Amino acid sequence: MRSSLLLAPIFIAVLVGCATGPAYKRPDVSVPTKYKEGAGAPAANTPPAGWVTASPGDTGDRGAWWEGFGDPQLQELESRASKSNQSVQQALATLMVARSAVGVARAGYAPTVSASSSASRFHTSQNIVGRAGLAGRTVPDYSVGLDASWEPDLFSRVRHAVDAADARAQASSADLASVQLSIHAELAVDYFDLLDTDAETALLQKTVASYAQALALVQHLFDAGAASDLELAQAQTQLETTRAQLVDLGVRRGQLEHAIATMVGEPASTFTLRTNGIELTPPAIPPGIPSELLQRRPDIAAAERRVAGANADIGSAISAFYPDLVLSASGGFESSSIGSLLSMPSRFWTIGPALLGTIFDGGRRKHQLEGARAQYDAMAATYRQTVLTAFQEVEDNLNATRQLADEAGTQQKAVASAERALQIALNRYQAGAVGYLDVVTAQSTALSNERVAADISRRQMDASVLLVKALGGLWADSPTPAAAPHSS
Repeated sequence: MRSSLLLAPIFIAVLVGCATGPAYKRPDVSVPTKYKEGAGAPAANTPPAGWVTASPGDTGDRGAWWEGFGDPQLQELESRASKSNQSVQQALATLMVARSAVGVARAGYAPTVSASSSASRFHTSQNIVGRAGLAGRTVPDYSVGLDASWEPDLFSRVRHAVDAADARAQASSADLASVQLSIHAELAVDYFDLLDTDAETALLQKTVASYAQALALVQHLFDAGAASDLELAQAQTQLETTRAQLVDLGVRRGQLEHAIATMVGEPASTFTLRTNGIELTPPAIPPGIPSELLQRRPDIAAAERRVAGANADIGSAISAFYPDLVLSASGGFESSSIGSLLSMPSRFWTIGPALLGTIFDGGRRKHQLEGARAQYDAMAATYRQTVLTAFQEVEDNLNATRQLADEAGTQQKAVASAERALQIALNRYQAGAVGYLDVVTAQSTALSNERVAADISRRQMDASVLLVKALGGLWADSPTPAAAPHSS
């Protein structure tokens, strides 16, 4: 027995050197050297005044990037969303679950110790063979003791479980940052859409007043016999159609306001948002270089950490092919008399190693290993697809910000031309040179162009927000914590 105990540490040391499972290597992805749509754009290399580009790193604080839009009301709403949004709270709770799983996995390194005590009475059979002294007797039995067992992590089974749990906890942390980034971006988009709705509402209210004046003019001419009933009907139709459009904007505004209320954690029934005719212009946003995107985007970090977790699962599946060594010991006191329970003659103990291994399982471990490898391939493909999607989103929004800036300038020229054409049509109608249909056409064209200009302005603001989101945030002059940091 003593020689066996002396040989056990040597045996353990030999087995500990047997590592299992593949070493982790981040999947290769193709990374361009520059953004195609950022070429030639002022925002490509020059940060706007008051903004600095943060150091790359998916663990970095993404900061209060919305402060760069210069709207105090937006900043207040974003602050409320950071504290009260329920999707963020759900992601935070999920992160806590993942971190607790790491603690559960790490517990596998430690021995298990349990204590027990019992007091019982048992009656033996009178026909017992070999125990004549106990036959037909009622015997009390008292015992107290400790049991300890420990499984050395010989083939990295516990280490792989810890690595997998830790990688998934890091992925959950990145998920939290991704949810926060998405919520803040969605809130900003809805807010800017609401600003646009209010701008369009002011435009239509002004237009309704103008159309009412035009109707009064046609009514005056009609009463004087200088205008037909058709022209009067056309003027009335134009006015009522525009009023209907104004009502429809109220529906859109209500939906946006309700959505914002939900994102800041307040019931829509008690939330009201007034914009007071705020007009904003999109800030210039430096995209940096493509390789930084792999470090900035939290969804990329989450996908990469899940690949690492799947790689650790392969190691766990391989470890299952090896035996488990269990070192166990127990000891305590047992006696038929409570008075002599804690005396030295009542003591008992046992100690010894056990090597346990599965010889046949019908291919279960083999198929588990195949499944783990397939899961790794799936996670690697998801990671690569996430990277490709990230580059697409950056290019899409770089293109949108550049093209919309050009479109906005052209559209302003169209608005000015349409307004000039409307004034000419009104003057000629009053002079009797054209019919009122020409005025109606000019009015429709002018209103349509003004609404298109307002919509382009909205799309510019939205594209700026979505570009920040696509880049993973990371812009702020004086960053304010907006996302829980995570490690990778």
